Formats: sequence, C-alpha cells, structure tokens
Amino acid sequence: MKKVTAFYIEGCPYCKQAREALKELYGEIAEYSAVKIEWVDENLHPEISAKYDYYHVPSMFIEGEKKYEAHPGEKYEECRDNVRRVLEEAMV
Repeated sequence: MKKVTAFYIEGCPYCKQAREALKELYGEIAEYSAVKIEWVDENLHPEISAKYDYYHVPSMFIEGEKKYEAHPGEKYEECRDNVRRVLEEAMV
C-alpha cells in the first residue's frame, strides 16, 4: 500500500469537502481506511509544500506524483470521485 501526501489550508471549503468525502468513503468501504494519508497544512509547512507542484488545495500525491488537485467551483461529487480514485490507486 502506498502513502498519500495531501496538502490543505485550514478553512478551505474544498479541503473540508475532501475530508467529508474521505469520511463517507471510509464508511462505505472499510479497506480505504488502511490507506495512510499525511495531511500537510501548506501555511504551516511551506518548506514541504514547496517541493511539490500544485496550485490549488486540496492536492493529493502518491510517491511524489500528483493524483488529484481540486479546482475552483468543484462540486462535491467530482471531489468524491477523485478522492476515491486516489484511494484505489494507493491500495495497489
């Protein structure tokens, strides 16, 4: 199983949406909760976020490769689908 590195900003509505999607997905498929996600607040750890190529949060990486980056106006279902895809890839 691969670790996911996820960047967020406290108070970001899209980040909140991604966390809600994770919680919902964990409830539906218990195996997803085995995926280790390291959440990095880019405001608290700019030295870490500077090493990754992304513009919007939340952004999720597996082994340094960007797998998901939210975009302005993103709806919950799109976010949920992207988070699910990242979890599935991390489980391989």
